Amino acid sequence: MDDDPVEIPINGVLDLHTFKPSDLGTLIPDYLEACREDGIFDVRIIHGKGTGALRETVHAILRRRTDLVGFQLGNETSGGWGATLVTLRTKGSCLDS
Repeated sequence: MDDDPVEIPINGVLDLHTFKPSDLGTLIPDYLEACREDGIFDVRIIHGKGTGALRETVHAILRRRTDLVGFQLGNETSGGWGATLVTLRTKGSCLDS
């Protein structure tokens, strides 16, 4: 079944290659929150290089979040422009809701 939940490891690396773009609006926020709960504040989201459409979707989702220190494209050792590096605010930060 396509609608069965997918178990993904909470290890700070989210590879989007196996997910549908329509899943990202809930997947990315849920994953980031699970990372925060596990004390992981540096996250790499792998979206691939392709046409850039998936990267733009990821960045649009990230821009709406208030629990981030920031995000940037990866460097040569972390996926280049095929990955986005996200830094989450630590728990208890003055901007947490």
